[in-house]
Amino acid sequence: MKARLDCYPCLYYQALRTARMITQDEKKILDILNNVSRLLPQLSFNVTPPEIGKKMYDLIEQMTEVSDPYQTIKQECTQRALRMYPDIKKRIKDSPNQLEMAVRAAVAGNVIDFGVHAEFDFDKDLETVFTQEFAINHLPEFSEAVKQARRLMYIGDNAGETVFDRILIEEMNKPIVFVVREKPIINDAVYQDAVEAGLDKVAEIISSGSDAPGTILSLCSDEFMNAYNNADLIISKGQGNYEALSEENRPIFFLLKAKCPVIAADIGVPQGSIIMLLP
Repeated sequence: MKARLDCYPCLYYQALRTARMITQDEKKILDILNNVSRLLPQLSFNVTPPEIGKKMYDLIEQMTEVSDPYQTIKQECTQRALRMYPDIKKRIKDSPNQLEMAVRAAVAGNVIDFGVHAEFDFDKDLETVFTQEFAINHLPEFSEAVKQARRLMYIGDNAGETVFDRILIEEMNKPIVFVVREKPIINDAVYQDAVEAGLDKVAEIISSGSDAPGTILSLCSDEFMNAYNNADLIISKGQGNYEALSEENRPIFFLLKAKCPVIAADIGVPQGSIIMLLP
């Protein structure tokens, strides 16, 4: 999915929010915003939003020398999700369709997003996802693909959300490679975030080799590409991975909540919809 004009104000707001997490010095924040304002017009918008986002966040890190401004928030989100884990597992066990409920749990975790969707009501948003209808529901195809698959890849998104990914992985009960970012960007999960969520107990964790806020294949490692090319089922979580992979001709199921109006329009669903999509 290529970037659109609506991405400009969103990126600028992300820069402001990130700068305020790093410093309260208004002059330093203004300096960051001025540099971002000069950077964005120089970048081609004939690329995916994660490619633009990576350059912007690289600039902010160069200016501030802060590599992980979301570290504390990520840990808090993971711990909060772990406290919810037993109740959600019981809810799935008591459900007549346990795989669907586990998929809903994974989508519910996607509300934890400090890129486009910094403000959310954790408990309320989670409960909504457990009950609302899917705008696109390829769950029957997904269920059959899981049964047939021998090499599965699960491309993760945000820290904290990883606990809900673990729940779906446990329900599928298949050997899975779980993919994280190479190093911190926004609140995306890196290796340590996945371990804190307990994913090392249920999956092999590898890095994509990239620190972009989405899986940009040209930036990924040989290890990742080998696993990606040999997977017969790929689960792509979240908006950034959809932006980066939506034009790929691979067996990819996109699992997300369409929080961004640009992504909702690209998929053809109302904003706020939950999606299980095999293009």
